[in-house]
Amino acid sequence: MTPLKPVARRQRIVLGVAFFVLFVAVWGAVTLSGLVAPTFLASPLQMLKAGWSLLTDFGFARDIGFTIWRVLGGFAIAAALAVPLGVAMGAYKPVEAFFEPFISFARYLPASAFIPLLILWLGVGESQKLAVIFIGSFFQIVLMVAVTVGATRRDLVEAAYTLGASDAGIVKRVLIPHAAPEIAEHLRLTLGWAWTYVIVAELIGSSEGIGHMITDSQALLATDQMIFGIVVIGLIGLVSDFSFQAANRKLFHWKFA
Repeated sequence: MTPLKPVARRQRIVLGVAFFVLFVAVWGAVTLSGLVAPTFLASPLQMLKAGWSLLTDFGFARDIGFTIWRVLGGFAIAAALAVPLGVAMGAYKPVEAFFEPFISFARYLPASAFIPLLILWLGVGESQKLAVIFIGSFFQIVLMVAVTVGATRRDLVEAAYTLGASDAGIVKRVLIPHAAPEIAEHLRLTLGWAWTYVIVAELIGSSEGIGHMITDSQALLATDQMIFGIVVIGLIGLVSDFSFQAANRKLFHWKFA
């Protein structure tokens, strides 16, 4: 292996799958051999059986749908508001000076700490779940977008001014197009964080969702159901991440060529 040497796509897929196979093999060996009691860690086979039962007998598909809706809804609201503000902060230094201290302060506040207040203000309905995801995503997106836009090469800006571009034209035709691929990558990463926030929100005061199922399973010491819920979250996140990457490659093909 050579440092920083790219890996062929086929080899990357093989290595990635190999790790999952090895992980499941070790997991199965530890549980099936009796080294760990099923009460503490269910085997892969037990987990699959419990998952099938959840999907066919207990309507777990509905819980999955609720969780996906909450993630996408809260994340979409956060992105729709955060990206324009981040672009404005990156493009105009007075705007950055006004907002940056508060945004930097707020991004260190854990979204989970707001759950008791949000329940008090919004109840335990969908608004509270969406608000947790919004708080967890919004401030991160704003700062990442602002830094990306502000790092645009000065020679591109100066060349545009030389060609007669206006201030608004600089933002529209130089800053945004130059930063767009990186902004899309930032959104992809933040979407992964949104999944952690929604599960935390569903652990408290929720009657449906993957987090709600995990909480109920904990009361029953059903580790097979808890693990299945965690695996489902990971699989959905993996699919959404690959979908985001594919969309970014298609939209900004020159960046990934």
